[in-house]
Amino acid sequence: MTTQIQADRSQPALVHGARLPWVASPEPGVERRMLERAGGEVAIASTIVRYAPQSNFHSHTHGLGEEFIVLDGIFSDEGGHYPPGTYVRNPPGSKHAPFSRDGCIIFVKLRQMQSDESEQVRVYEKDRQWTEVIDGYAQALLYSNGRTSVWLERSKPGVRVPPRSVPRGEELFVLNGMLQLLDSDRPVLEAWSWLRHPGDRHPELVSETGAMWWVKRGHLA
Repeated sequence: MTTQIQADRSQPALVHGARLPWVASPEPGVERRMLERAGGEVAIASTIVRYAPQSNFHSHTHGLGEEFIVLDGIFSDEGGHYPPGTYVRNPPGSKHAPFSRDGCIIFVKLRQMQSDESEQVRVYEKDRQWTEVIDGYAQALLYSNGRTSVWLERSKPGVRVPPRSVPRGEELFVLNGMLQLLDSDRPVLEAWSWLRHPGDRHPELVSETGAMWWVKRGHLA
């Protein structure tokens, strides 16, 4: 069965992932909160996935790639064990059989790479290199290929992140804290909120609490 959730990637979208119900996957002990999806079990998708302790997913190939960041617990596969904060990028054609000994939660994007994105990436929390952009606002680059870039960004309480040009759009996923977009609607993004912004200019942001968020840019053309 084909599922269509926020499937038109040319349109803006905002989903509060923490408010969604957990939906069972085909594998026992693996549940999902679907943020966007176009397809059946093989789908273009952005999803929060929860592994129960001692659960696993069958060996499978990622025809158009997979990328994820570990939100909680330790996610594992044949390549290693990935604690909270680890960013992993598995290129098109890669294969693995993931599992979690004690349980974990990840934010994962499937089938959203180009065939020439062949790099396999592992960025652990200890390896992040933060650059202060303005006082109280910093960025850490996770991946870039000249067309698409993936970042972590963080701000201290009350810091305003200026508007910025984002050719070919961007997505945000809030890891912790709360963000507010200072545009006409002024929506608030809480932890695990996902935002798709296909336009070429993103509005100013502010966090009264301080926040950290994952960002992907340049892939929505």
